[in-house]
Amino acid sequence: MAHMAIHLVVTDPVRAAAWYTEALGAQETNRITLPDGRTLTVELSLDGTVLAVAGEMPALGMRSPASFGGTSAALHVSVPDADAAWARALQAGAEVFEPLHDAFWGDRTGQILDPFGHRWALDQHVRDVPHDEVVAQAAELFSETSTA
Repeated sequence: MAHMAIHLVVTDPVRAAAWYTEALGAQETNRITLPDGRTLTVELSLDGTVLAVAGEMPALGMRSPASFGGTSAALHVSVPDADAAWARALQAGAEVFEPLHDAFWGDRTGQILDPFGHRWALDQHVRDVPHDEVVAQAAELFSETSTA
């Protein structure tokens, strides 16, 4: 069975690790510090997923979202209480990307940008929705004739 690990490039891995711990409840599991005192990588566990946080190394092509003007990806985290997770993330300095709401597919969800430019969706499953209803809602919401 394969396991997924996420490697995030940030401007400051020490600050980022502290933020992910405070805002998302991650726990530090390992840290690599170079002889000159710089932190190369901080490894975190976020609900069993490995989250490695490393600083930018432009010469090696490793750049944070800030270097590119944003990110096209969103990391989804399932949480038991979206409202509490949302409040904790905003209190820690997250920026709202998509407000917290009850989505047509059955999740209470919203998206934030962390202080390092990565986008996170906080998802709480609140109801089961039949697939045909999800498809119909998506078609209505995203149709070319929709004014939404």
